Amino acid sequence: MPELPEVETVVRDLRRKISGRTITGSWWDWAKIIKKPTPALFKRRIKGLEINDVKRRGKNILIYLSQDYVLLIHQKLTGHLLVGKWRISVRGRKPSAVSLIKGVLEERVNDYIRFILYLDDGRMIGLSDLRRFAKVLLVKRGELDKLPDIAFLGPEPLNPKFVFKEFKDRVASRKRAIKQVLMDQEVVVGIGNIYSDDILWLAKVHPLKPANKLTETELRRAWLSTKKVLAKAIKLRGTSVADFRDTAGEPGQYGPGILAYRLTGKPCRRCGTPIKRLKVGGRSAHFCPKCQKI
Repeated sequence: MPELPEVETVVRDLRRKISGRTITGSWWDWAKIIKKPTPALFKRRIKGLEINDVKRRGKNILIYLSQDYVLLIHQKLTGHLLVGKWRISVRGRKPSAVSLIKGVLEERVNDYIRFILYLDDGRMIGLSDLRRFAKVLLVKRGELDKLPDIAFLGPEPLNPKFVFKEFKDRVASRKRAIKQVLMDQEVVVGIGNIYSDDILWLAKVHPLKPANKLTETELRRAWLSTKKVLAKAIKLRGTSVADFRDTAGEPGQYGPGILAYRLTGKPCRRCGTPIKRLKVGGRSAHFCPKCQKI
């Protein structure tokens, strides 16, 4: 699933590419992707709206539109957004393959476009989603903060106001493994499997250690590592170990510098000890058994 750095990369791309454009129409191949309002109402309401701004809240992409509307897109496990002019191969009435045209010579075929917004300059915003888990909602601004997708989210980890005291207050009283706590979107948003592993490796904290057993020093290292790892990943435009691509279809560049995630058996970057893998609440965790003692 795209985490904070991947979603932030997409949001910055969209803000630069589509702000000021008008939506002229929409298409989807699976009505259940539209969670709110009904698909028929969505199609009527979205047409003619102007794109004013694009923001992020947690892993949600928020496209602010005219007439006080907000379009919320969550890419879920395998989703990513593309912007461009496409050729659409039609079988029956459904686009079965979409080729993103880059210049004149290069095309990339994507068979998993589930949702399209048509823009007034001839370009499209396409949501590719292999597993069909992504979702789209169109709501009024006043409804946004009441949605379950937004209402229960914790603070943004890169917000300057997210100081050590707040991190400590939210983390230190919890009995679950620290990896699970970091991935809890009600504690702090945007962190998933990839960055929780790298944050804990950098902080020298074992992923299974109960959060309420961390020392003051470990908590401070975890807080600082959270900010450092996420900021670096944003600068490198995210991680593409699986499905993530930016709005031009390009992979993120954080992958070659990964510190622990999916490096089972590879030497630790600090001490050379082979990285180990274990399960935490049904999810994989990768760590150095020498540097990250429980």
